[in-house]
Amino acid sequence: MLYFLEQGYRVVAHVRRGHRLSDQTDTGNEMDTYAADVAELAEALDLKNAIHIGHSTGGGEVIRYVARSKPGRVAKAVLIGAVPPIMLATEAYPGGLPISVFDGFRQALSNNRAQFFLDVPSGPFYGFNREGADVSEGLIRNWWRQGMMGGGKAHYDCITAFSETDFTEDLKAVSLPVLLLHGEDDQVVPIDASAHEAIKLLSNGTLKTYPGLSHGLFATHPDLINADLLAFARG
Repeated sequence: MLYFLEQGYRVVAHVRRGHRLSDQTDTGNEMDTYAADVAELAEALDLKNAIHIGHSTGGGEVIRYVARSKPGRVAKAVLIGAVPPIMLATEAYPGGLPISVFDGFRQALSNNRAQFFLDVPSGPFYGFNREGADVSEGLIRNWWRQGMMGGGKAHYDCITAFSETDFTEDLKAVSLPVLLLHGEDDQVVPIDASAHEAIKLLSNGTLKTYPGLSHGLFATHPDLINADLLAFARG
């Protein structure tokens, strides 16, 4: 955020319902409501020609909102390590992940949320489980801090939202420029079942991939990602 402020942009970050300081609702923890919340915020701030950037689950939230947004609200969109078109293996997308993976997430979250929120950033999220990885204890602790500030019920429901929501029609509906950024070593949202499929559905999409980079590439390599985001914003 500081980087883009220094470039002269107005930067707005919202915290999804159920996460951190937002209300920890027991309802509405699904993509339609997530997108409606963004629409309400954009209306309240009267955003015009905004560039919406979403990572992982947030990428799904962005493309659903953009597909339904009022004319003039959005100029461009960026999906980073994002879940569309769908993470779960289906007949249309057999390369997705089996439901057992997400059942495992739910079980781990229920059994010991605090440990789960250490294991994920310590391992696959930032690629810190890879040999020779430059491990950042600060990133791990900050991931845990943000996770533990949220609501357990909201996070549990969010697993279904990010894994089982099909964004095919949203991707097809968006004609604005969309940039897809994805790490080729993403262990959380595998690139073959996500970005490589999503780009086929976008009429005005650009895909850029990063060899060896993880799901949390924006945090491990901010100079690289910020430069690409700025080029897209200015282009």
